[in-house]
Amino acid sequence: MERASLHPARSQWIELWNGKYALGWDHHGTPVFRYRWAPGGLATRRQLRAMRMCPGGQEPYALLVWRNGQRWAWLYRLDLAKPSRTASPAQLNALDKAMQARRTCGQCYQVADYCIPTSDGRCVDCQTPAYADSYATAA
Repeated sequence: MERASLHPARSQWIELWNGKYALGWDHHGTPVFRYRWAPGGLATRRQLRAMRMCPGGQEPYALLVWRNGQRWAWLYRLDLAKPSRTASPAQLNALDKAMQARRTCGQCYQVADYCIPTSDGRCVDCQTPAYADSYATAA
C-alpha cells in the first residue's frame, strides 16, 4: 500500500454507506480511518471472527490505519457479514483424532495432556532420562 497522508489536518468528512458522516480520508475511492476513528458498523476480520461471523464474500469497505501508516487492516460492513459455518460432526471427529495424534508420544505411545514437540516427537517423561544420561556422560 502506498503511503497516504495521515495528518489530522488532511482529514475530511466522508459520507458512509448508511448516510452518516465520519472523519477520515479518501484514498483512491477507499475510506481510510485512523485508529479509534472508525465509525460503528465496521469491523476487522478478527473482530468478525470474535462475533462468530465472516465477511461473506463482500469486498473490504474501508481501511484502518495506525502507527503512522505502518500498520493497517481492512474493515468490513457488519450488515453484510454472515454467520460462520458450524463444523459437522465428522469434521469435529477428524479434529479430535488429529489432536490426539499430536499428543501421542512416539516412544512410549502415551497420550499426554499437551502437544508433543514435533522436533523430537517424545513426551517430557521420555526426554528427561535421555537428557540426564547425556549430562552424566559429558561430566
